[in-house]
Amino acid sequence: MEPPLKIADPAYLIIPLLQGWEWFDDGLQHSLRQRGWTELTRPESMVMIHVILGMRRPTEIARSLGLTRQAIHRTIGIIREKGLFVLLPDPDDGRGSLIGLTEVGEAMRTDAQHIVRLMFAELVRRIGEKRMNGLIDALTAEWGASPAFGKDDRLIR
Repeated sequence: MEPPLKIADPAYLIIPLLQGWEWFDDGLQHSLRQRGWTELTRPESMVMIHVILGMRRPTEIARSLGLTRQAIHRTIGIIREKGLFVLLPDPDDGRGSLIGLTEVGEAMRTDAQHIVRLMFAELVRRIGEKRMNGLIDALTAEWGASPAFGKDDRLIR
């Protein structure tokens, strides 16, 4: 028998998920500033993470983040002005472009990855290895497509 959930209202789950994201992003941004890197806003940080994970087309990033192409292009433009991105022609789409990291962007990525590893180790120290493994297992499990429920509370997708 599984222990009862500690959270009284399941809708409350979104709050700790967002707080976890903010904890990592705040720590990463603060650490990068301490190391002399330019400050990134949350939207800039989210775009940067997508590029670092291999998403190079602005339309893919916009779709992944649920934002308009125009909003993503504005954010990309700001990151380009900071010297971290370069736009390259897309060989598969003559009208499109691909995002690449500049040398400065690559150096920042390397530093950011190191900081994330340090933050991961710190979180393990704070919450324990068992909880961290449970968190990783839960967040990396296959959740399937996002569900949608009709007015009658029946699952419609």
